[in-house]
This record gives sequence, C-alpha cells and structure tokens, in this order.
Amino acid sequence: MLTTTEIPKGQFVKSKAGRDKDRIFIIIEIVDEVYVRIVDGDLRRVETPKLKKIRHLARMNNVSDDIQQKLMNNRKVTNQMVRREIEKLGMI
Repeated sequence: MLTTTEIPKGQFVKSKAGRDKDRIFIIIEIVDEVYVRIVDGDLRRVETPKLKKIRHLARMNNVSDDIQQKLMNNRKVTNQMVRREIEKLGMI
C-alpha cells in the first residue's frame, strides 16, 4: 500500500475513488502519514487544494520537477503552472 513517505511533492497521481475518480492531480502538500493535499489547477485550485487519503490515489510514474522545485523553495505555484504540467502528460 502506498504511504506518504514514499511519495514526493510534485508527484502526479490519479484519483481511484470519489467524485473526482480518474482525474489527474499533483500533490502539493503532505499533511501526515494518511493525507495529502492535491490540485489540478481547474476544479481543485491552488487556493483550495483537496485533502485526500493517500490510499485513494494511484501513483503515476512522473514527477513535475518544475513544481517540485518551487514547492521546495517556498515559491508560489499557480493554477496555470499546474494545468500546463498536467497537459504535458497528454492525459486531459
């Protein structure tokens, strides 16, 4: 089972459960061992990230280096950046 210790900020994930099932998100905050905050720049914006259990997410093989660096350096991440990174995957 996936845990928050195995997953970095900036990781692309796919929702496995809930109303947002099969949507692609990026993790922007690790809350604790069970919960993370995710955004997609559209329905879940950076200003109001979704709190989601890690077990309801499927880890994808990609990490957004640009967003990961901004989060590590405490720089602002915008919704446009998030959407652009998700669109690079070609999953939208």
